[in-house]
Amino acid sequence: MFGSIGMPELIVIFVIALILFGPRKLPELGRSLGKSLNEFKRASNELRSSLEEEIRLDEQRDAQSKAPSEAGPRPAEDAQPRGSSTGA
Repeated sequence: MFGSIGMPELIVIFVIALILFGPRKLPELGRSLGKSLNEFKRASNELRSSLEEEIRLDEQRDAQSKAPSEAGPRPAEDAQPRGSSTGA
């Protein structure tokens, strides 16, 4: 979860934070840190979904622009009206 930070490192960090901020301030700091992390996750999820939506729309535009060109031009004999003749 925390990468290479193990339980002993977390205990040391907690003790240092307890010494620096005191027992009264520590729960408030924990709550504000939790809210900040939650807001960061929400913003990154919104950014990810926005990017995925833009990629999807771009792929749809590419597919639509390629679809008519794949059909190719009509042959010349199909382009002439059926009732007319070109020879003698």
